[in-house]
Amino acid sequence: MDILHERCAGLDISKKDAKVCVRTPNARRRGTFTTETTTWAWTTEAILDLREHLIDAGVTLVVIEATSDY
Repeated sequence: MDILHERCAGLDISKKDAKVCVRTPNARRRGTFTTETTTWAWTTEAILDLREHLIDAGVTLVVIEATSDY
C-alpha cells in the first residue's frame, strides 16, 4: 500500500536562503494537488514566518535537503 501525504513540504537549504515547495490538495479539482514554491531568508523573523506559513498550509510532513554542513 502506498502512503500519500496530502499536505507536505520540501525544503532545499543553502547558506543564503531556503527554497520551499508546499503541496496541498486542490480545492477546485478533487484528487489533484497544488504546489507553491517560495524563497525564504535566513533571519530569525523569516524562519518564524516560514513556520507560520507551513502551519497555515496544514503541512504534516517536511523533507529537508542541504548540500553543506550545518
